Amino acid sequence: MLAIHLTFAEISMTLFSPSFPTGLPIGDSWRAAKTTAPVIFPFDGSRVCDSPVGSTDDANAALDHALAVRQKVGALSSYARKELLARTCAALTAHRADFENLLVLETGKPHRDCVVEVARTILTLETAAGEVSRLHGETVPLDLLPSGTGMVGFWIRKPIGVIVGITGFNYPLLLAAHKIAPAIAAGCPIIIKPAPQTPLATLWLIHIMREIAATLDVPQGIVQLVTGDAVVGATLVSDPRIGAVSFTGSAGVGHAIAKLAAPRKTLLELGSNSAFIVDESADIEAAAAAAVRGSYYASGQACISVQRVIVLERVADAFIGALTKHLAAVVVGDPRNAATHISALINEASTARVADWIAQAVTAGAVIAHGGTLRGGAFEPTVIIEPPTGALVWNEEIFGPVMCIRTVTDIDAAFALVNDSRYGLHASIFTASLANTFAALNTLEVGGVVVNEVPGFRSDSMPYGGVKDSGIGREGPRFAAEEFTVSRMAIIRPQIG
Repeated sequence: MLAIHLTFAEISMTLFSPSFPTGLPIGDSWRAAKTTAPVIFPFDGSRVCDSPVGSTDDANAALDHALAVRQKVGALSSYARKELLARTCAALTAHRADFENLLVLETGKPHRDCVVEVARTILTLETAAGEVSRLHGETVPLDLLPSGTGMVGFWIRKPIGVIVGITGFNYPLLLAAHKIAPAIAAGCPIIIKPAPQTPLATLWLIHIMREIAATLDVPQGIVQLVTGDAVVGATLVSDPRIGAVSFTGSAGVGHAIAKLAAPRKTLLELGSNSAFIVDESADIEAAAAAAVRGSYYASGQACISVQRVIVLERVADAFIGALTKHLAAVVVGDPRNAATHISALINEASTARVADWIAQAVTAGAVIAHGGTLRGGAFEPTVIIEPPTGALVWNEEIFGPVMCIRTVTDIDAAFALVNDSRYGLHASIFTASLANTFAALNTLEVGGVVVNEVPGFRSDSMPYGGVKDSGIGREGPRFAAEEFTVSRMAIIRPQIG
């Protein structure tokens, strides 16, 4: 059995020892992995435990099994699919504190953010269970043409086939749930490949789900997990027998996956450099508080965290001044501490990259108004004023606790600056103007426009996804379940002659 070696005792949290088998959940049992790799606690570099490392042989075994059970999974009753999701939701709820603590250890993300992740995962499973009863088709009036007189037409939804889900390191449990839950709702077997740094919570979730599946006479191979490198991932997504790929991660990797998977369906939830507009009518105090909250949660390692703040000139000084007291309240330190907002990034390479991007911005003429330095391996909350267009901190997704601020003369210039990006996931506007609210909704080239709240707001029941290089397709149980089905048209002439 896997065992966690790092204790939370120093802050009065209990030691967590996940009780799931060693190896990988492939087929109807657990397959021994040839190698293992340590899972590292990013805050201090200590070893959490060793995790199995999969191979292309493991990937092919998982694919073969998923294809073997595809018909049986597709024929499962609505009751069985709904019960599997509902019982998994109940089991996760019973172990929520243990999952929260495990997520802190493997991601290094502050405890407060891991609490939110588990709560959202529970909601995702619960919502997906409800969607099982809402997957349906419609009748079609075939007699709109004379040749269709007397004919009956209707369409139904059928499972698209085997799903390959690939997840990022920042919200590993939630991202896995957003792929697993709608796949099961739709009647599709799924193979999950977690990020190499953060496999543990997902492994435990899948173990729980497979144990419940066995009690329902559902094939345990309805959900499998394969770890490994990019070659393992390429083996999974390029197999011509799969139905669809659902990927969450960087734009570059997403583009490569889309090419490998073509012509099969790909759902890509990629990166962003989310914008946050403050207009002249905004509640400046509320906007400043939200900008700080939205920029530094999860240590800035969120694709819809606040990165580009665009403020109208007339309120810029007031807004920047209002940031000060909120920045002072941001706690940097041990992620196991409930008060911590920012901790170490996932690894040293990410830390070095963020530091380099900050340095490049300063060289290009930007000014650091706050932070920019490391404290105990974690960045202080950083505010950069007027980074030029072309600076990586402005143009690309920084995935760190960095907020950039630029000023513009009017709201049209603000909208143009938001849209001057290859990304388009979420954007926010703080305003009291109904006209500006609807102008933002109609003008901003993003998947979601958030008014008077951070771009990081996401209800797990809503459609979620981006445009441009932020991806294609929509998550959220209802919408992903629809993406994981295909329509099948029935065209019937009841009588001949």
